[in-house]
Amino acid sequence: MKLCRQDSTNNRPRDQSTVSESSRRFRTEFLEDWPQTPGAPYFDPSTPENVTGLVGHPVTLLCKVKNLQNRTVSWVRHRDIHLLTVGRYTYTSDQRFEAQHKPRSEEWALRIRSPQRRDSGQYECQISTTPPIGHAVHLNIVEPETEIMGGPDLFIYAGSTINLTCIVRHTPEPPNTINWTHRGKTINFDSTRGGISLVTEKGIHSSSRLLVQSARTTDAGTYQCAPDNAQSATARVHVLTGEFWKLLLITSNIPRRLETCVPLPSTLTLRVH
Repeated sequence: MKLCRQDSTNNRPRDQSTVSESSRRFRTEFLEDWPQTPGAPYFDPSTPENVTGLVGHPVTLLCKVKNLQNRTVSWVRHRDIHLLTVGRYTYTSDQRFEAQHKPRSEEWALRIRSPQRRDSGQYECQISTTPPIGHAVHLNIVEPETEIMGGPDLFIYAGSTINLTCIVRHTPEPPNTINWTHRGKTINFDSTRGGISLVTEKGIHSSSRLLVQSARTTDAGTYQCAPDNAQSATARVHVLTGEFWKLLLITSNIPRRLETCVPLPSTLTLRVH
C-alpha cells in the first residue's frame, strides 16, 4: 500500500520563499502562461499541485491534459531543469523515473520508483505549445517517524500517573503492533505491580498511550516505543519524591532550565529547554 496524498538534493525542504522565487524564475525563463484560444490544449483543473510520498515506496505525479491534439507532454525536474520524459519515453539515466501513459487517455504520469528525500521539490508537466505552457507539481518525500510526546525527559511527581503518548507518522499503513519497553524489558501488563494500561489508535497518524498509575521511583528510567514498521523512540522518566524544594537539588544535574514546576499530587510534566 502506498501513501500518495494530494494535498532536494538535501534531506530537508528548502525555504518556501526560495522555492516560490525559483518557481517564478523558472516559469519566466522556460514556461509561459499563454492565453487560451478555442481548441487549444489546457490542464484539467483537477490536476494535483502537491503530492506526498514515502521514502522507498513508488510515487506517481499525475498530469491531466485536455485537447492535446498533436502536441506532446513532457516532465521537467525543476532544481536542475532536467528533462525527464517526453510523451511515453523516458529521457534520464536514472532508472527510477518512468513515463506512464495509456493510449487515448488524458493522463500523463511520471512514476518514481524507490523515491528518496532528495527527490523532493518542484516538477513541471509541460505541453509543447508555442511557447510551452506548464503545470507545477510539488513533491514532498517523507520518512516514517516515531515520537514520544514531551520527551526526551519527563519529570513526574511520585504517586501521580505516568502518561506517555507515542505518535507514529508517515507509515504506508498503520503499524500492526506498537511495543513498549521499560529499562530494556518488555512491559508486563499482567504483573503484580498492576495499574498499567495501554490505549492504541491506528490511522494515518497512529498513537499508543501508556498509563502507569501511582508512579513509584522504580517506575523511573528509559521507556521505548517501538512500532513494527518505523524507528523506535525513547523518553526518560524521572519520578520526583519529597517536597517541591528538593527539586533544587537536581537542577545542577540538568544542563537546561526547568520551565514549569507545580507541586501538585497529579500528573506533572516538567519541560526542559
